[in-house]
Amino acid sequence: MLEKILSLGGTAEPGPRLLVGNNSRDDAAVFDLGNGRAIISTTDFFMPIVDDPFEFGQIASVNAISDVYAMGGVPLMAVAMLGWPLDKLPAEVAARVLEGGRAACARAGIPLAGGHSIDSPEPMFGLAVTGQVSIGNLKRNDRAVPGCKLFLTKPLGVGLVATAQKRGVSDQADFKRAVKQMTTLNNLGTSLGSLTGVKAMTDVSGFGLLGHLTEMCEGSGVSAALDSVRVPRLANIDRYIDDGCTSGGTDRNFDSYGQKISALTKRQRALLCDPQTSGGLLVAVAPDGLTAFEEASAELSLESFGQITEATEPLITVN
Repeated sequence: MLEKILSLGGTAEPGPRLLVGNNSRDDAAVFDLGNGRAIISTTDFFMPIVDDPFEFGQIASVNAISDVYAMGGVPLMAVAMLGWPLDKLPAEVAARVLEGGRAACARAGIPLAGGHSIDSPEPMFGLAVTGQVSIGNLKRNDRAVPGCKLFLTKPLGVGLVATAQKRGVSDQADFKRAVKQMTTLNNLGTSLGSLTGVKAMTDVSGFGLLGHLTEMCEGSGVSAALDSVRVPRLANIDRYIDDGCTSGGTDRNFDSYGQKISALTKRQRALLCDPQTSGGLLVAVAPDGLTAFEEASAELSLESFGQITEATEPLITVN
């Protein structure tokens, strides 16, 4: 449904200066400055996923900034977007959200330079972020080629843990681990932008791993094969799956692209379609670029969980 709504609004086709529009469902728009560099422009916002307003501000901001990193770029500045129910929540709580956003921007080395606020029925917060990238370092989500190995820089499962927290059944250590992950910047993406062996890159967010991999495969004209056992996941995640802590977003995700995926078990579906907030980078790396990629990401000790193949049906095979 969301894809249909967006398509009704028309698409911005690439041109001499617009290198990336919304026709490819990429992470951000990219505009050629004409001097070998380009501007990256993106925006993202959502309603609270955690109760603590400072943490909410951080998570929403890290999530928005991630789009610049996913294009291989460097963020320059951000402006805030705040919707606040003034008749329900005090202004002091909104100030804490903004403080969290400012703290996240500071860790990214950019100013929170202003923004806009409205009175809204529910609280919402996010950023519009401007970044830059050398055109030679620009990474897109539609350039994967057969033979590429797939990597994910953050484990899956924050949607499951957040749902468990809302229901009062999560372990606090698990929840704190999820919050720490959601507030961790994807700044590795800037380094990966300089690697020619990194063929395609995107960040994993609300559509879940399979949703964003579907976009990568369809845009690139390829397929993918996954080993679900090797997909990184948060500790104790099977417990939350068994307790039925999947969100409504998981079912909506599967309904939108499940026909393109091989048969899934209950646990595979719950994890691989789990909506991620401020998720990791999904990276497709050519065989001749694996050594450089492993050196750049050594601190994360990443393991490949699948590979890109020639186009086939189903689009994605999960084992």
